[in-house]
Amino acid sequence: MPALVLLGAQWGDEGKGKATDLLGGSVDYVVRYQGGNNAGHTVVVGDQKYALHLLPSGILSPGCTPVIGNGVVVDPAVLLSELSGLNERGVDTSKLLISGNAHLITPYHTTIDKVTERFLGKRKIGTTGRGIGPTYADKINRVGIRVQDIFDESILQQKVEAALDFKNQILAKLYNRRAITVEQVVEELMAYADQLRPFVTDTTLVLNNAIDEGKVVLFEGGQGTLLDVDHGTYPFVTSSNPTAGGACTGAGVGPTKISRVIGILKAYTTRVGAGPFPTELFDEDGEKLRTIGHERGVTTGRDRRCGWFDAVIARYATRVNGLTDFFLTKLDVLTGWEQIPVCVAYEIDGRRVEELPYSQTDFHHAKPIYEMLPGWSEDISKAKSFSDLPKNAQAYVKALEEMSGAPISAIGVGPGRDETIEINSFLS
Repeated sequence: MPALVLLGAQWGDEGKGKATDLLGGSVDYVVRYQGGNNAGHTVVVGDQKYALHLLPSGILSPGCTPVIGNGVVVDPAVLLSELSGLNERGVDTSKLLISGNAHLITPYHTTIDKVTERFLGKRKIGTTGRGIGPTYADKINRVGIRVQDIFDESILQQKVEAALDFKNQILAKLYNRRAITVEQVVEELMAYADQLRPFVTDTTLVLNNAIDEGKVVLFEGGQGTLLDVDHGTYPFVTSSNPTAGGACTGAGVGPTKISRVIGILKAYTTRVGAGPFPTELFDEDGEKLRTIGHERGVTTGRDRRCGWFDAVIARYATRVNGLTDFFLTKLDVLTGWEQIPVCVAYEIDGRRVEELPYSQTDFHHAKPIYEMLPGWSEDISKAKSFSDLPKNAQAYVKALEEMSGAPISAIGVGPGRDETIEINSFLS
């Protein structure tokens, strides 16, 4: 049985929660391997809508064990609030596992995130202000606080003191903010210890044993390929690796154990926050996509920037992730256009470019070269097989598949759990 990675093939918000939930009933473990509560998934089950920010989508599948891996940064207050909200709605959250090596977002991380972004002014990155970047920075600088540290007050005290020695200098002297006391942080973090203790374990050991036993393990990335800190549109990126390689480091599972890598691809393109976006629309088509597609960030609440499908980005995602399949979402949103533009290449300084430019300067100046595909007007939300789709919708999917470089194995034709056309099983 396979170990699969499921990730965003654009700038995030592609519908990963729906894809994970679709597989949830057949999967034994769903693992978040990076990011924090700056990511969000919406899952619709019947008439119920669930907005998940930190928890893996598999928590909604009764037979599935949800796992927060070592590569995730955890805000304990947000996590416990999310668990409480699900419990109140009758969702069993008792099977959750959390890596003791995951890093904690502390109050000083969120403070520094917000004041730094304001200080940058016009040069701001567009962060969510939730302390994600500063927490990862501390991890790399080896002054981070890990989940396991809250179970040893002496270690926690020493680590918080080391972190605040420098940070309070920045807050007071650069940003004119009040210093944060060590006691305040330690007290707050220690208060979470008893509530988190039942969930914390060596998740790397659990996951490797599960794969060796033939269990199905799904690694779920937050954000998307173009927001990867190494492979995205730097510096307008997140602070971790949503790409497939991040699943190995963020969960402690070797690459030879992963058998399939699935990219979630929206039938058009969106992004949140600042940064280049070649196919972005500023006209009524862009507003129409935003309205019909309900393009508002699950976590941020911000309107998403909308544009036509970008095949250059899709090909890039196939390459850097080693994608074996695509899950195409929100095809239904495109119903009603007579013609649908698809970006097949860029024009940069008079040159036609068919692969994503490595140069930040070139990408900022990239202009989309469009190919027009015929649209359709029929309602496709009840389609159960590929042949149920209108001919033009079929042709659109086939064109995107050919341009993107990997087979499209499933298609979302509506927001509901059952509004999906499965062409090839991800678990075969």
